[in-house]
Amino acid sequence: MSELLARPLTEIAGLLARRELSPVELMRTVLARIAATNPTLGAFVALREEDELVADARRAAERIAAGRGRPLEGIPFGVKDLEDVAGLVTSHGSLPFRENRAERSSVQVERLLLAGAIPVGKTNTPEFGYTAITKNLLFGVTRNPWDLERTPGGSSGGSAAAIAAGVIPLATASDGGGSIRLPASFTGCFGLKPSYGRVPHEGGSLWVMDDTSVVGPLTRGVEDAALLLDLTAGAHPLDPNSLPHPGISYRGTLRDLPAAARIAFAPDLGYAVVQSDVARVAAQAARAFEELGHSVEELPGGPPELGTEWGIVGAFELLARLGSLLPEREHELGRAFRRGLEFGRFVTPDLWGRMRARREELNRWCAELFLRYDLLLTPTAPFDPPPAKGPLPQVTEGRSQPVAGAGSFTIPFNLSWHPAATVRAGFSDAGLPVGLQIVGPRHRDDRVLQAAFAFEQARPWHNRWPAT
Repeated sequence: MSELLARPLTEIAGLLARRELSPVELMRTVLARIAATNPTLGAFVALREEDELVADARRAAERIAAGRGRPLEGIPFGVKDLEDVAGLVTSHGSLPFRENRAERSSVQVERLLLAGAIPVGKTNTPEFGYTAITKNLLFGVTRNPWDLERTPGGSSGGSAAAIAAGVIPLATASDGGGSIRLPASFTGCFGLKPSYGRVPHEGGSLWVMDDTSVVGPLTRGVEDAALLLDLTAGAHPLDPNSLPHPGISYRGTLRDLPAAARIAFAPDLGYAVVQSDVARVAAQAARAFEELGHSVEELPGGPPELGTEWGIVGAFELLARLGSLLPEREHELGRAFRRGLEFGRFVTPDLWGRMRARREELNRWCAELFLRYDLLLTPTAPFDPPPAKGPLPQVTEGRSQPVAGAGSFTIPFNLSWHPAATVRAGFSDAGLPVGLQIVGPRHRDDRVLQAAFAFEQARPWHNRWPAT
């Protein structure tokens, strides 16, 4: 791994701002790293022309030299291939969309551009972000830099692999049921699913009933994520659900975690089936908060398990979007993806009503929980990263996985809109990263980041990275 790209985003940005590093040198280092790793890692699926990128880097250098540098001036970044960059194809990892060139950039990408970052290309994702394993018929498999025989997770798997392997200092990510937190956990990165509306959505992805997906940071450490949230949060007219800017700096308040916080630890939420060594590492990590002076109480039980409801609603929305392709082009879609779409046909008014009632049960459980506690801790992923080509495990240590499976701990907080992050808790017996999920009250993204930062300082696992 390049010594330069092993550094956090905040350090690299500082080097650029102080003119101790040239944006052109950084860009050439990133492009060389992509060329060296992509044949095995498969993190990137498309790149802009090298001449264009170097020209962008030279312009960034000129702005820095003139004293007009912005917070991310000259930082190369990758964009998950579910998100638009003007002029680049957004394929969604799907053959029928391989020529779907975007006319404008997403709100998040626009804000990163305004901060001075330079888009390099697109990172791989499972077809329409459908699963927690990053592979598709268009671009193939993305692999985990800790073990190339395993997946980095999904759906932000290309971004997670690129960040963990020190390929690029910044990449975008999104999370509809764990798609930031699961790949961050599987690759040892930090990932934050912000409160719903914290970073705006726009366009066709907005007007849905499947209101669970957010965009947010997937980074090498907590401070990097806080910086990105500072630069991307805030209301936008294209998103009526977007939240006003909180009026604080997330990065500036990282050290403000109150003393003697009340923290709940839910080892299985009452239904999750957790690999025994993963459970042990997560429990040890939760106890670290006691050493920091907080109270930690183990929580029996949990909310209703909503994996079925989450999956059906997502399939219904995608079927509405992609139905015009069927049946003429269904042969171009992945088999598992096609099977998943068919669950959307099960939706009836009666089923819809039952699903709404179950989601209300979840909401009440969360409301009661955060009246008693300041934070909730859980494992992030219930098992080690699965094989790179799948499948996701149906059984763990002789016990059947629930419907939610890999998303057992992540799906609930997409449905409830609470901010939730994953921080590296340690390593499993196989030497693979294990994540601890930190969930906070609605709109308290600052509190989640503060708790994650405190843990990261006490247990600095994030300083160790794979030698891919």
